[in-house]
Amino acid sequence: MDFENLSLRDALTKEARSLGFDAIGITDPDAIAGVRARLDAFLDSGAHGQMDWLADNPGRRADPKVMWADVRSVIMLGVNYGPDENPLAILARRSHAAISVYAQGDDYHDLIKKRLKLLARWLIAQAGGDVKVFVDTAAVMEKPLAGAAGLGWQGKHTNLVSREFGSWLFLGAIFTTLDLPRDVATVDHCGSCQACLDICPTAAFPAPYQLDARRCISYLTIENRGPIPQEFRKAIGNRIYGCDDCLAACPWNKFAQQGREIKLAARDELRAPSLADLSKLDDAAFRALFTKSPVKRIGRDRFLRNVLIAIGNSRDISLIQEAERLLTDESALVRSSAVWALSQLMARDEFDARMTIAVSTETDASVRAEWSDAIA
Repeated sequence: MDFENLSLRDALTKEARSLGFDAIGITDPDAIAGVRARLDAFLDSGAHGQMDWLADNPGRRADPKVMWADVRSVIMLGVNYGPDENPLAILARRSHAAISVYAQGDDYHDLIKKRLKLLARWLIAQAGGDVKVFVDTAAVMEKPLAGAAGLGWQGKHTNLVSREFGSWLFLGAIFTTLDLPRDVATVDHCGSCQACLDICPTAAFPAPYQLDARRCISYLTIENRGPIPQEFRKAIGNRIYGCDDCLAACPWNKFAQQGREIKLAARDELRAPSLADLSKLDDAAFRALFTKSPVKRIGRDRFLRNVLIAIGNSRDISLIQEAERLLTDESALVRSSAVWALSQLMARDEFDARMTIAVSTETDASVRAEWSDAIA
């Protein structure tokens, strides 16, 4: 590479750091040619579940040049969001809710996209060319590209692992028409370790480097739009939005650092909120509590579905009253979830008596079906 390109790369790195990016790497748009076969196998198996957007134009997703024919370099950037406490400790506090680390602060999409645009404008001012920016909202395979750009490697849990930041990197991409110096891809350092696979509560990994999203707690509590399948409810425990188990179990986290971005830091009210308080949220209160949070996108009804599953798993009989109150909620999804929660907390004769009263005026079949499943 000539001196000018090397100087531009050094300046780009410096500018990225000044904007709050913790990791940067550059790769060729052709560097992930091998991912198409893996993506097709994933989609053909149906492991993407209800995430239909993953199946939309897989050729575009697997090849940056199909996304944008003029792209010559892909700049991958990472922002560290390492937690300041053990994210698995909350799982022992059954009457409180576990919210995934990434969702305890402001929505990273908004924060990172603004910074990507600033960096992209700086690049154009310095070197010309054209750019496009992406942060987890377009058909871009960020993790394989980040691996090719030297930011880390995809571990056996399919997430990116960094030697410097462990499991905790948000990713963004800048596609550019400039021909920039490439970085060396990171090699896989998982070795024989399979801690991430062993800890998964729902056995969502049929094999190393393979994920069945339909069994993943993050998928079940976020992407899944209907009732959570019976077979996974007890394993979910008190996880009401996402799951950090496979990320937190990775031994490379011993090198991880606490995130330095204040807006991504956990809000106190979202670290370990009580299930009782969360169960009382109406739509307005839900939106107010989760303003600027990614949690807001699943809506109040699916959120309360998750809360009720956690209530059922809590072993806390004081929460019976919260589940009973939600038997008359406007949402059939919430009402049916309340039935399951009560079936876990009440004695059988008490539960049957309560449900006899509840269904006497209930016209929605899902509530009756939940009762039937609970006593089967």
